[in-house]
Amino acid sequence: TILFIGGSTMAELFNNIPKIAYEGPKSKNPLSFRYYDADRIILGKPMKEHLPFAMAWWHNLCAIGADMFGRGTADKDFGTENGTMAHAKAKVDAGFEFMEKLGIRYFCFHDVDLVPEAGDIKETNARLDEISDYILEKMKGTDIKCLWGTANMFSNPRFVNGAGSTNSADVYCFAAAQIKKALDITVKLGGRGYVFWGGREGYETLLNTDVKFEQENIANLMKMAVEYGRSIGFKGDFYIEPKPKEPMKHQYDFDAATAIGFLRSYGLDKDFKLNIEANHATLAGHSFQHELRISAINGMLGSVDANQGDTLLGWDTDEFPFDVYDTTMCMYEVLKNGGLTGGFNFDAKNRRPSYSYEDMFYGFILGMDSFALGLIKAAKLIEEGTLDNFIKERYESFESEIGKKIRSHTTSLKELSDYAEKMGAPKMPGSGRQEYLQSALNQTLFGEA
Repeated sequence: TILFIGGSTMAELFNNIPKIAYEGPKSKNPLSFRYYDADRIILGKPMKEHLPFAMAWWHNLCAIGADMFGRGTADKDFGTENGTMAHAKAKVDAGFEFMEKLGIRYFCFHDVDLVPEAGDIKETNARLDEISDYILEKMKGTDIKCLWGTANMFSNPRFVNGAGSTNSADVYCFAAAQIKKALDITVKLGGRGYVFWGGREGYETLLNTDVKFEQENIANLMKMAVEYGRSIGFKGDFYIEPKPKEPMKHQYDFDAATAIGFLRSYGLDKDFKLNIEANHATLAGHSFQHELRISAINGMLGSVDANQGDTLLGWDTDEFPFDVYDTTMCMYEVLKNGGLTGGFNFDAKNRRPSYSYEDMFYGFILGMDSFALGLIKAAKLIEEGTLDNFIKERYESFESEIGKKIRSHTTSLKELSDYAEKMGAPKMPGSGRQEYLQSALNQTLFGEA
């Protein structure tokens, strides 16, 4: 079979997989969408615009199912020798065929996802130039674009103590060089954002760590990245992706609130937003919705890594999302935020026993359908107004004369004290009615369609 992609022809790799179509909730075809209907209008916009899905290069095209206890189970050689430029190009071919068949319009990458890292950074950069030229050719004639790029500054042993947080000036310079080239490639591919995932930006013990020194260096590296990015025409957002732990015990970007505080402290909040990952939220002891809400109310919700974790395991499992409660409440926050400047990157990988090419498609179908159903239900929650109306009523005492003074900052502690003395004992606050609201949510999710 010959497949036409981006102005060139190639042998079809996933030749037993058809283009995935929407067939509706009653479909029994596992290679179809039940809920993701790209052109369906939800709250005035097509579903595909609410849900700019992206493929993660690292998981989908690179991850082979290896874990700390065993080697990989999946073949991602795509008919070539791993670790070669031929393999790098085969991954591009596979990725574009995969995205075309699923109707995915974006991809995300780390620098060393695209090419094998050479012993010399000049050679690595030459390889990145070559592969990015190849990707640009594949993009022609398609509507596939780059959502965001980043540099892998955590896998190589040189980053044992982090990149921006390293104790080595030489390693710091090498990190700067990687960021510069990753920004070059992101701009070249038209990326909408650039992400800092501080996988090793943190510490194991304070016995050998100067926290202020390290955080100042991280901030300085980010400032230089912003200056360089703007100088080469990058107009998108920079992102921090909060993560609480693993691999470092104490990571500086623990959660959304911590990351926002860091950005504001160093004057980076005008250029940076947050890329929130569901799995990282739960590792921080928060819900996915909490991290989205904290980002949104601070004007810093930018993009989403769409996955979920396993509450029975204490590490980053990066599973494809299937919990419709989570996807519904995620989309509720995104809709309330007016959308994203970024998109929904499936930072998710198949489980180790799911090692076939078909499983790659099943994983994305699951994730895309779960978020599509979440979008449908979140829109219904907003249209019904049950939550909005209840919350408005819950705080209605602040519409009273004294309440308005509190909200408008036109009162004083003495005036409030005098008011309390005249009042005597206040009445109990209105009930939160959590159980009633959870029941209403269940009705929206599982009641009559």
